[in-house]
Amino acid sequence: MNPVYSFKIYNSTIELPENWDDLAISTIFLSKKYLQVLEKSSPDNMICNFIGIFDNTTLVGIAISQFLDLNTLESFGERDKCIKTAVRNIVFRNFGSHVLVIGNNMLTGQNSFALSNTIVKKKAIQTLHAAATELKKIFKSKGFKIHITTYKDFSEEEIIHFAVPEFKNDYQFSTQPNMVFSINENWKTEQDYIDSLSKKYRDQYKRARKKAADIEKRKLHLEDIIALEDIIYDLYFHVAKNAPFNTFFLPKNHFRVFKEIFKDKFLFYGYFIDEKLIGFNTLIKNGEVMDTYFLGYDESIQREKMLYLNMLYDMIAYSINKGFKEIVFARTALEIKSSVGAKPIKMYGIIAHSNEMVNPYMPKIFKYLEPETIWQERNPFKQ
Repeated sequence: MNPVYSFKIYNSTIELPENWDDLAISTIFLSKKYLQVLEKSSPDNMICNFIGIFDNTTLVGIAISQFLDLNTLESFGERDKCIKTAVRNIVFRNFGSHVLVIGNNMLTGQNSFALSNTIVKKKAIQTLHAAATELKKIFKSKGFKIHITTYKDFSEEEIIHFAVPEFKNDYQFSTQPNMVFSINENWKTEQDYIDSLSKKYRDQYKRARKKAADIEKRKLHLEDIIALEDIIYDLYFHVAKNAPFNTFFLPKNHFRVFKEIFKDKFLFYGYFIDEKLIGFNTLIKNGEVMDTYFLGYDESIQREKMLYLNMLYDMIAYSINKGFKEIVFARTALEIKSSVGAKPIKMYGIIAHSNEMVNPYMPKIFKYLEPETIWQERNPFKQ
């Protein structure tokens, strides 16, 4: 059995096949609705395309690609003002400013593609590679030469399917892990979670809650999000700008558009002191999984009130109460997420440079693109 698959590249959700969502059951992040969010409010330096894989005329696979133009970014992240950051910026400006991602650079986890049960996976990956080659030609015709092509974020079981000749010269990398919190099926309330913590981490919980006693948490509706859009954006931008590394910034209307399209599946929580918004977080209901999304806060208040930690506890409480199976906390802030009970899941990707002279040095260059994070894993639960 040696099937031959074809692909089709779409520029807009209007063009997508009618039965596209039949394949998007593994993740909400490949559904037409989510792709519409990207269409209406993706970062300024990003162009999204959608890929259909066909067996004759039958749709058997769907995927997303994102082209990133890093030349238009003012900042790659301002936290680490050091020689390494300077080198990284030079590397990016000269060797890697045009990036083609097969997958979603705004999320953590396998949100790149979904395949039907009938498809031969390795053949599907080869078809995806052919689609990426076609996308590079399309961008070249528009005056953008792609420097780096990358496929992300895959688990150990998934990356195996990339063992095909097309990828033999590409560098397989592992980035910061995805922090995933598994909800014990015996927990029915937040108190069950607190009772399962060891004394040290129960004390951490109590301390955090006490510090935030004067903060009011509110679920915000569409009209609230619109009314507070400027403050929301300032809080988001403050956090994003201080991340160690950035490849995009959300546009101002992003949360409004998300709420308009997803309604109750997109949760937006504001944190207030004396009626002033000082922080927010967002969650996305993704089947039995709760995906954490972007957040923002006022740094001076965050430290004093342990706001970030309180947000994590709130997300856990909500997800337990609503019967979710797990929470995807994504990468970044690994140690604090581990201190509430999230576990690291190793993620893999593939990366290649368009210049064959540069490609062999990819392992060295990659160290600058994705600096390694040193952190200590915690276990907050009773043994």
